[in-house]
Amino acid sequence: MPPSLLERQPSAARPLLIGFVAALLAFIFLRLGSEVMEGDTHGFDMRLLLAAQSLRVRYPWLSSVMRDLSGLGSTAVLTLFTVATVGYLGIVSARITASLVATSVGLGTVLVSVFKAGFARPRPDAAYAEIIASDLSFPSGHASMSAIVFLTIGALIASQRSGLAERIYILTVTAVLTFLVGLSRVALGVHWATDVLGGWTFGAAWAIGWLLLAHQLGRRGHANSKAENGGLPHTKR
Repeated sequence: MPPSLLERQPSAARPLLIGFVAALLAFIFLRLGSEVMEGDTHGFDMRLLLAAQSLRVRYPWLSSVMRDLSGLGSTAVLTLFTVATVGYLGIVSARITASLVATSVGLGTVLVSVFKAGFARPRPDAAYAEIIASDLSFPSGHASMSAIVFLTIGALIASQRSGLAERIYILTVTAVLTFLVGLSRVALGVHWATDVLGGWTFGAAWAIGWLLLAHQLGRRGHANSKAENGGLPHTKR
């Protein structure tokens, strides 16, 4: 595996810090889910739902834009991104990373379905929605999976760049894409705002966890390679 962003940092504590962030996001997701189950977020969600409906009425073009943005988080689009990424990683012989990306997305999809069934939260009434969606609501699948796919791919691409500005730009773009997909679901009235917040926190925590695993496997493989070569860097022959 190529050196990752974490390996370029001088502090050995950075992976621990990032792991703490992942754990914190996971805690926020579970806490938010608890608040949703108790109905404590209904007032907040309802205000944003009505505001979104009002904006669609005032600006009719907004619905078309939000539909397009929502499509970026669809199953078809995210599957295409994932397959393309896994295929590329396979071509460059990063098979372990390819397997981790595929497993992360696959298991993430299953977990989202499990969470939806567990929380069993109904979607907003169709009277408030621009489009009709029939499955359960919390967490938002679009928000969760776009966070997992876009953030994972963004981190992998950024890890190949040496310039700090390049890495920041790549990660910012993927974060913005994730944000816009989630925003579109609220704007279209097909999800409560807390569904999207839950999707973002779960998806980000999941992506970070798997990237840390990839980093640890990469470090172990690098250490094994050095040991096999008598402590010298591996060179091609």
